[in-house]
Amino acid sequence: MTTLLDTTFERSVEALVARFERELAPGATLDAWVFDDRAARQHAEKTLAARGITARFRSAYKPLVHYVLEELDANGLRRLHVRYPAPTKAPKRFVLEAYPLAGMLDDGVALSFEAVDCAPSTALYYYELALGYADGREEQVRIAAPNRHHQDHVEAWQLSPCGWVAWENADGEGDSAFYACDYPALFDAAMQAVTGAEWPAEQPFFEELNISVTLPAQDTPLPFGLEHVSLAEALHEELYFSLLEVYQRLAGLPSGDRSIQPGQIVPEIKTRPGAPISLVVTLAPLDRSEPDIANDEAALARVERPLSVARIHAELDALDGEALAAASRSGRTLHARYRQGTERAVMISAAQHANEPSGIVGALRAGQALAASPAAHFVLSPLENPDGYRLQQRLVSEQPTHMHHAARYTAFGSDLQAQRPGGEFELAIRERARAMSGAKLHINLHGYPAHEWTRPLTGYVPRNFELWSIPKGFFLVIRYHQGWETQAEALLEAVTAHLATVPGLIDYNRRQIDAFEAHAGQLEFAVRHDIPYLLTRDDAQLTPLQLITEYPDETIYGDDFVMAHQVQYETIMSAYQRYQSMTLP
Repeated sequence: MTTLLDTTFERSVEALVARFERELAPGATLDAWVFDDRAARQHAEKTLAARGITARFRSAYKPLVHYVLEELDANGLRRLHVRYPAPTKAPKRFVLEAYPLAGMLDDGVALSFEAVDCAPSTALYYYELALGYADGREEQVRIAAPNRHHQDHVEAWQLSPCGWVAWENADGEGDSAFYACDYPALFDAAMQAVTGAEWPAEQPFFEELNISVTLPAQDTPLPFGLEHVSLAEALHEELYFSLLEVYQRLAGLPSGDRSIQPGQIVPEIKTRPGAPISLVVTLAPLDRSEPDIANDEAALARVERPLSVARIHAELDALDGEALAAASRSGRTLHARYRQGTERAVMISAAQHANEPSGIVGALRAGQALAASPAAHFVLSPLENPDGYRLQQRLVSEQPTHMHHAARYTAFGSDLQAQRPGGEFELAIRERARAMSGAKLHINLHGYPAHEWTRPLTGYVPRNFELWSIPKGFFLVIRYHQGWETQAEALLEAVTAHLATVPGLIDYNRRQIDAFEAHAGQLEFAVRHDIPYLLTRDDAQLTPLQLITEYPDETIYGDDFVMAHQVQYETIMSAYQRYQSMTLP
């Protein structure tokens, strides 16, 4: 193992208390915006209050949401109008950062937003609130949102949340200025450690690049859906995607290119109350271990959490048919099962992105159901990315409610779909399934974050994944070859009509879409039978028809997880049945 960096950081709330205990006299006021949890910020306020200094420590991250949580008088509130900054290049950024305000307010509160044009600069921006109460009271409130205008690690200009300090002595002397906080300083140090290192000329550059971080700040649950405020989760996302962007640039690839193969990038962010803030960046061997998990004895239809690998393999082995296999980078085996019958063949796959686990259960359930018919003809590949899945298990053991996009891609660092055809790794399982079965329909089960996805240190909204930043319910993507549009339409009609009958799904979709549209504007998807969808031509895909599911399933459990794999199962079964009867080109 090679260590690139091992360092600690002074916690900003503690540094500011120590500084202003020395510099300010009783009667002074202090306003500070930092990246920390409420408990630490309140402790800092009390410490300075004991010295006669009136201090308010606020969150630099999602300041309007924290105002509603910590300061808003919501008793009798009936109307809330929010005027928000709308920078030229990212006009929705501040209203997105206010998510999930629409879901946090009582049903009787009328919420509205109004954009106010502004130019990007390092400054205190403001949300301007007009509040109306049942007793006739009207209030005007300004909520500061400090931001810095800066170039990021790929030289793109960003407007990002930042620390800020404003103070004033009893005699009127004072200042208001940007403050370099611990949280972005840690991120910058990690990025510098990686960008300053020497890398081989050939990909992959390493086996595992591990960024181990300890933060004292705790997650804050929000009173809407599965939302929470998590500095730890946001840092994981920042480090992972920022480093991917660095390696894309190093390889001369465009931002977001999924064929990049740097190796497995693993940000492991631990939260420990009272612990010092620390950062260790190392190069390590790939993790080839397998966990001992024995918590999934329930019948598949009632499984409330992602399955162990042993259970996945056991369920697949219980199906008759011919075994198919391919290899991952770490040497793990991808298992699939070809079940030959007299009907038209269908490919069913899951866990291309291994932090999207509900499709695995849905696929296995469908395999059981289809296998009950001698005529059924299908290939089932329930775990297409075993290296990513092992990493997902490792990460959720520390942070069970985080989305963990480091587990999204293979141990090469690439999306398996971007691998070169004809190889021996993950993509090969699909190619072998297609060659053996002759299937012309591929049902490809996916998920996406069940709560907000942010990158607060590089402009807030996740670059290249803007569509996925806020949950919008379950939806479908249907892709087809030239000449197959009629069949794609027929498949879409049948599947959406069936899904509309799944108990609870339509109400679930409507709740999520309402919150999405309050902050992001109208959902730019077509909708059929209350199921959003995208229908596009793609002549490069492996099969003439591909049906992709998208359920907000990243790190959900209990009844939420059961609902997710039920929807995945219902989608497979309805698509398989409709495909058998349609006229093909």
